[in-house]
Amino acid sequence: MSDRPLKLLLIDQDPIFRLGLRVALEAITNLQVTGVVETDTAALQILAEIAQENPNQVNLVVLEFGNGRSTTSQQLGLQFCRQLRALYPNLPILLLSSVQEQGLLLAAKSVGINGYCPKGTPLPELVAAMQEVADGGSYWFQDTEAIITPNSSLLIAPNPQRGLRVPQSPLPFFRLRNNLRLSGIAYIDATLAAVTAQLQVPGLPVLDRAILAGQRRELLAARWLINRLLVSSQERQEEHIPVADQPPLFPSLISAIQQRQTVSPLLSPGTLQSELFASCVTKLQFSLRNVTDIPLEIDIFREDKKRELLYLILQKLAEQLDELRASQIEINQLYEVKFILLRDLWQAAITDFFGKFSRIKLGNQNIEIVNFLLQNTEVIQRDILNRIPLSCEFYSYLLFQTELNIDNTSYPVVSAEAKSQALMILENLLIQVANGVVQPLLNSLADVEAIKKKFYGHQLISTREIERFRNDLSWKYRLTNYINEPKAVFESRYELFVIAPRGIAKTSVYAPRNQELVKLSNIPLVVTLLLEFSDAIAPRLKSLLAFLGSGIVFILTQVIGQGLGLIGRGILQGIGSVSLVEKNFKRNSDRSK
Repeated sequence: MSDRPLKLLLIDQDPIFRLGLRVALEAITNLQVTGVVETDTAALQILAEIAQENPNQVNLVVLEFGNGRSTTSQQLGLQFCRQLRALYPNLPILLLSSVQEQGLLLAAKSVGINGYCPKGTPLPELVAAMQEVADGGSYWFQDTEAIITPNSSLLIAPNPQRGLRVPQSPLPFFRLRNNLRLSGIAYIDATLAAVTAQLQVPGLPVLDRAILAGQRRELLAARWLINRLLVSSQERQEEHIPVADQPPLFPSLISAIQQRQTVSPLLSPGTLQSELFASCVTKLQFSLRNVTDIPLEIDIFREDKKRELLYLILQKLAEQLDELRASQIEINQLYEVKFILLRDLWQAAITDFFGKFSRIKLGNQNIEIVNFLLQNTEVIQRDILNRIPLSCEFYSYLLFQTELNIDNTSYPVVSAEAKSQALMILENLLIQVANGVVQPLLNSLADVEAIKKKFYGHQLISTREIERFRNDLSWKYRLTNYINEPKAVFESRYELFVIAPRGIAKTSVYAPRNQELVKLSNIPLVVTLLLEFSDAIAPRLKSLLAFLGSGIVFILTQVIGQGLGLIGRGILQGIGSVSLVEKNFKRNSDRSK
């Protein structure tokens, strides 16, 4: 075993696990936790910065496949490992995960991962595995057939010369108990991730938020109880279970830890952007199905193509922000070039997404897709890009760390509220620019077989469905121009599309739009006048109708109703009297006889 310091980068989505493992590892001599990140994007950014400054600052990457249980997350994890291996071929990777499927572990080995330990591995064993992998060796956890079968080619026997210890326990039921604990923890972690994601949905009702928060506390407590009940006190002392397995942290303690980790009251622009973009990348792993009642241009794409396009726009936005910093642009210049920035972002996205030199056969001609689509610049700028709200405020927030003024409130730069609002603006910007990328394609190349095969979802392949989809979009533009947009202006709000766990959703934020209201004319102006007339006349009309309704009810029940009742009662009484007279007459006739 090498005596050189072990410097590792930890990548895991679970904040409690990250914190607990970091605290446990920092207590070990000759071991340094260089960085702890949540997402793949943040990890790549840190590694890129380290490669420029000091390549020896990290000699091991320890990571988890997303949340460990989601198939999509696992595939993205494998893809990230493949990318990591291509960028840094000599950087060792250790998988510290709750996954136990042999097929996935074989796939992990095939993409270049050097070792694997399940979550819950005793700390001494984990550190030994880390050191072994960092020294250029390999380590694959060896426990029971439930994890890896003895005949599997994945199983690599530890090298005795390197001092690796294979976990052995004198207790016959230790393995069963450990597997139960690991499977329970994995299930709780997956459920906890789902509940946490639901809590981040904008516009969640207060009652639902309270219920979800209670569920989250229960899951944290359940995870702690499982670790306490399924691990004996002796094993706990020997294994040194990390702080991640301790009772859940209270909000006050979490706040204290966050404040302790904050170096300065203001983050550097790069750090602020990195945190925001990392959160966005995490949300891009959610479903991208449109759950609103408004059709979007990107709805025609398959989900993987939607995700690919949104990732690309995010990457181009990061490059654009770097160029703006390098040019030393001033804050007052942003308002002059904001439309140019969005247009350049749209053009860069089209160029890279379709390929600069890609050609397609249209009739008897071979046309360059990018040049053909960029001919619609003026239309896209007018109908989509210029209508993206709060873009200038967003650029200013990231470049100059200005406060965000949204919903009639000013949010400090480093506050959680500012980051949440900035994330909503970023998601809406990505979705709208993506709509702009797809819109010229639908205008001119919608029914080209090569385009349909490469990009479209299976439900929108037929010519009829494509034309129906285009008609829906045409009606959307008309409604937006003549009704929805003037209504939003009159109500002083912006409609934003955001990414929620269930798909692309819609929310709204308050923003003063008096200048736009003054500029309205023709049909949009008529719409606002009708809304104002409705607001003015509606209460009085309702009062009048209520009065008239009460009067009509009074007349029908008290006057006409009672009159009809009296007439009916008189008729019934008359019928009764006639019957009585007839009976008496009959009796008298019988007596006469």
